[in-house]
Amino acid sequence: MKLNVLNMAGKKAGTVEVDSSLFGCEFNEALVHQVVVAQLANKRQGTMSALTRTEVRGGGAKPYRQKGTGRARQGSIVAPQYVGGGVVFAKKPRSFTQKINKNMKTQAFFSALSEKIRQNEVVILDKFALDEVKTRVVADTVKALALEGKTLFVLGEYDQDAVRASKNIPDVGVCESRLLSVYEVVATKNLVITVDALKQFEEAVK
Repeated sequence: MKLNVLNMAGKKAGTVEVDSSLFGCEFNEALVHQVVVAQLANKRQGTMSALTRTEVRGGGAKPYRQKGTGRARQGSIVAPQYVGGGVVFAKKPRSFTQKINKNMKTQAFFSALSEKIRQNEVVILDKFALDEVKTRVVADTVKALALEGKTLFVLGEYDQDAVRASKNIPDVGVCESRLLSVYEVVATKNLVITVDALKQFEEAVK
């Protein structure tokens, strides 16, 4: 399976051959959905905590007598209907972690990436090298590649200059290949992947 390679000027710079079993596999929507939900759930801290009526301080004495006041009977000022009272079914710290095995994550990743390639939402770049660390350089690259919408540049290794030059552009980000998740593949309109990063994807499953 061969994919076209472009340079930062948007011109064709050759082709790259990739494994069709990885980058041309069928789209498994159910598996991709399961992995994305798990990844989002695993990001949740689960530290929310509210007090039930038994945990709110006070409320030992009856607010007023049972009869004769003309008001509804009340037994405690920490009841849920009072401001500052306890919460019904209060949220407590818990773990939202969902376990997904490595094989499922790998299959979901290449399934989602293959679908992006079929939808022409993946651009293969020969290299992402900035002559100068300026936002204008990255903006010109996005314009030359005719990209619209949320765009993510996937590099073979961390590049601080690329991160600095792109952080002020809305909907444009930079990510290392080893940190690219299934969620980011699905949630991003355009993926710009360097040849080095593409090869690292293949090597990771060998």
